[in-house]
Amino acid sequence: MSAKRGLGRGFSSLIPDNLLDETFDPTAQQDTKMSDFRQVAIDDITPDDTQPRKYFEEDSLAELAESIKEHGVLQPVILMPKKPSGYIIVAGERRFRAAKLAGLTTIPSLVRTLTAQHKLELSLIENIQRQDLNVLETATAYLKLRDQFNMKLEEIGARVSKSASAISNTMRLLKLPKIVQEAVFAGRMSEGQARPLIGVREEAVEEILEQAIKENWTARKFEQWANNQKAGKQSVVKKLSMPQYDEAEKALTTKLRTPTKISTNSRGAGKIVISFKNKLDFDRIQRHIEG
Repeated sequence: MSAKRGLGRGFSSLIPDNLLDETFDPTAQQDTKMSDFRQVAIDDITPDDTQPRKYFEEDSLAELAESIKEHGVLQPVILMPKKPSGYIIVAGERRFRAAKLAGLTTIPSLVRTLTAQHKLELSLIENIQRQDLNVLETATAYLKLRDQFNMKLEEIGARVSKSASAISNTMRLLKLPKIVQEAVFAGRMSEGQARPLIGVREEAVEEILEQAIKENWTARKFEQWANNQKAGKQSVVKKLSMPQYDEAEKALTTKLRTPTKISTNSRGAGKIVISFKNKLDFDRIQRHIEG
């Protein structure tokens, strides 16, 4: 069983923890082989006394506990066997505490030996230093080192000869809308073109992405469009040409005797907008549709 499959991709807005996307994890297959994914009894788990983080904000934990009650634990904690019995937390103490607060008796866990943990860390570092690694794979490797290996950004930077700010800047790409991440990963967009779209609503990006890629928008044009979106302005991009709907649009306009528009996004989803002048005109159109 894959260690991460089915653990809740898409719920990151509800759970304030970074969910590691297996698609971009350069050591996902190794992790599956080296880690044992299982449900572990919460009573068998002990926090790490050497963990520098000692304080966990109570209100935040309570919110996470409520989300866990509704959605479950979406990302496993990382554990190591503890002598003579039980397990010690390597990463995920906040999720562990919230799960306990939510009344769970078991928690999804990746159990690694110290040797496996060390091997995966070395493999991640080696992968990051490869020249052919996609920028999203690099960002995911940084995220994994931070969240599953408890490494500070400065420590990661020292291992890969990058500044902490450069590490943080690369990790921000994981906040791109999913559709943009897929385009970057497939080589259809560059990092420079994609970066301005961080923080833009996915629904808005879906409306223009295919057209923008076809027209080979520059990073500057993406930035201008994104700024308009963030400022609440209307998109500066015209509707994608969908000739297969032109005849239907004309037919509806003629049949309903009122302007009718069909608009679609790059994935083929869309809407039909029927205009009316007043309440009488609305009632007429309604009778005609229900007809």
